Amino acid sequence: MTASVNSFNVTRIREDFPILKETVNGKPLVYLDNAATSQKPQAVIDALVNYYMTENSNVHRGVHTLSQKATDAYEGAREKVRQFINAEHDKEIIFVRGTTEGINLVAQTYGRTHIGAGDEIIVTAMEHHSNIVPWQMLCEEKGAHLKVIPINDDGELLLDEYEKLLSPRTKLVSIVHQSNALGTINPVEQVIELAHSRGIPVLLDGAQAVAHVPIDVTSLGCDFYAFSGHKLYGPTGVGVLYGRAELLDAMPPYQGGGEMIRSVSFEKTLYNVIPNKFEAGTQNIAGSIGLGVAIDYVNSVGMNNIAAYENELLAYGTERLSEIEPVRLIGTARHKGSILSFVMDTAHPHDVGTILDAEGIAVRTGHHCAQPLMDRYGVPATIRASLAFYNTKEEIDTLVKGIDRVIEVFSR
Repeated sequence: MTASVNSFNVTRIREDFPILKETVNGKPLVYLDNAATSQKPQAVIDALVNYYMTENSNVHRGVHTLSQKATDAYEGAREKVRQFINAEHDKEIIFVRGTTEGINLVAQTYGRTHIGAGDEIIVTAMEHHSNIVPWQMLCEEKGAHLKVIPINDDGELLLDEYEKLLSPRTKLVSIVHQSNALGTINPVEQVIELAHSRGIPVLLDGAQAVAHVPIDVTSLGCDFYAFSGHKLYGPTGVGVLYGRAELLDAMPPYQGGGEMIRSVSFEKTLYNVIPNKFEAGTQNIAGSIGLGVAIDYVNSVGMNNIAAYENELLAYGTERLSEIEPVRLIGTARHKGSILSFVMDTAHPHDVGTILDAEGIAVRTGHHCAQPLMDRYGVPATIRASLAFYNTKEEIDTLVKGIDRVIEVFSR
């Protein structure tokens, strides 16, 4: 199912997502909360059901047929992830619960090993709390310092200021690839190049980017890349941490238990090789298999096709919302993904979200787990309409009508 933007068959694609046929408050569902979680195609739903009905067994630990089938499907999903992000080895793909766990894994292993008193970690002003709090916890434990790259009013990184922050004390740069609250797609290639020129490793939070633009960790040259399955049209409770093999090999385990060991005695435990060293206990086997099927699905549509179509949607949505006088867009970077974050002079975001919900429109309101960013813009919250490749211009028109309804309510 590959096509140019002009022939992108969104009507056909929408048929693959059962929930899009639902009604909310008697109105057709308009789902514009994809940055929080994406909807799932029937193929992913079927894969979960099929696993539990025909293959359910623990992996790696049995010689019986079901265990071997489950292991093959689980490891097959790992290979699909490897190809999807163009990692060099499948052992560089660690299954975790999501982006949050992936970042915490790096903080508690690489971070605790390599960061000490007086050292510095660099993040940006637009980070999700999941890429702030783990580093704050580490800094508090180690006596290190968190440094923040500032942004301009459009929501773009100030690279000159970033370069000034880099110092001999900088031990890690950890930045978001695409902002969940602004949609900004950061110039990660330049960020990585500047860090690597000083021997500093870089982690990318890819939670938002992975479903919207092609990812090539080899080309990017990043040292770690974390993302969540549920934002990539896969199940909740599963995600991926990519790490360069030489770094993962040298890192201590994150959790202890089954699977992550080679041998155990009461005197000494020998740890397993990667990726098993970081996958203690029974993993989310069904979720990992479902993520593999989600990757198959988006590959069938084509990531370049998805990116092009969503860019068209974003341009249309930006134009339509910019025409509404009480609406002020937050995040107007030149290079951004399919997120329309805005405030209205006449109504609180939570009130806007409630009125839109009455019209069947699902948006997210709040600080989007990015409170420092909200403080940067001097707002307590925004309304965020986040788009996916199954959304349409007609749904954006419905959003505009919903905003007109908000204006009507608050003009009485």
